[in-house]
Amino acid sequence: MNKYQIQRLGLRVENDPRLSMDDITEIVIKAESAGFESVWIPEGGGYDSISLIGYLSSITKTIRLGTGILPIFSRTPTVTAMTAANLDRMTNHRFSLGLGIGHKLVVQKIHGSTFDDPVGRTEETVSIIRQLLSGKAFSVTGEHFQINNARLGLAAKDVCVPIYLAALRPKMIRISGEISDGVLLNWTAVSKLKDFIQIFKSAHNKANNKLNPDIAGYIRTYVGSKNIDAARTKLKREIAQYSRHPNYRSYFVSCGFEKEMISAESALNSNDIDTAIASISSNMEKEVAMVGRPADCYDQITKRTSLGLDLPVLAPFGVNDNIKVDYLNTIKAFAQ
Repeated sequence: MNKYQIQRLGLRVENDPRLSMDDITEIVIKAESAGFESVWIPEGGGYDSISLIGYLSSITKTIRLGTGILPIFSRTPTVTAMTAANLDRMTNHRFSLGLGIGHKLVVQKIHGSTFDDPVGRTEETVSIIRQLLSGKAFSVTGEHFQINNARLGLAAKDVCVPIYLAALRPKMIRISGEISDGVLLNWTAVSKLKDFIQIFKSAHNKANNKLNPDIAGYIRTYVGSKNIDAARTKLKREIAQYSRHPNYRSYFVSCGFEKEMISAESALNSNDIDTAIASISSNMEKEVAMVGRPADCYDQITKRTSLGLDLPVLAPFGVNDNIKVDYLNTIKAFAQ
């Protein structure tokens, strides 16, 4: 038995073109065999997550499969509900629907849509999806959607799909507590975790939600005893890039890393990648990610679960030339 036992553990599998379908198949099957509870597939640019989850439903039997996350601006709520109902059937009730607002620039430049009132659109989207999945006919006149006598009918029979909302800041965490079954945190910062969980649970309780709330969070992960310096450099470079994304920049600043964000952005604007990387402090790295031997990473995971994180979702970031190796090392280190 592996000595690094975690009660619940998820794995984020990037829709990365560097991973072949054979690679993804091997990763997910091994994660299932290793006792991971769930696999989460993100969607931004490149490949979509839905078709991949449909494929994974055919090669797995027990592991949960979730979108982590599906941007709400790229599909209508009705299409999303139809998709969720079908994936619930295909996975034999192993599907989790993770939703989020995505990135403003992606919405505007790649999808050609208007990025307006993301909070209001999120609330309407979740409400419509829930009503459609109930199977009953309904109509709604909202700020963003006007729906007349819509229903999924028999397609919604016996559907059981938990809805997770991605959240970075307190406002969206509170809304997630009010309308979703779980929150999916990103760059899960240790120092903010306890406060975030309190906000979510308080909102969940006030909304009289009868389901037990689930707090999940992505943790960027590199497990190994080799290439540690290269891993830290790769991680810091990735963090530095977020200084150019307003939402993430604001989030990192709220976590106490304003100095790092200002320095990294200035360096990137001057095309000085080395200085941008050096701008990210070791303290910031340890707050929002974990790099090291299995024992070191285990300590970091248990630290977060002791603060109330229900579902740590390990998000390996590729360091080796063959990034599949980083996934397999993570799975092996924490096989349950």
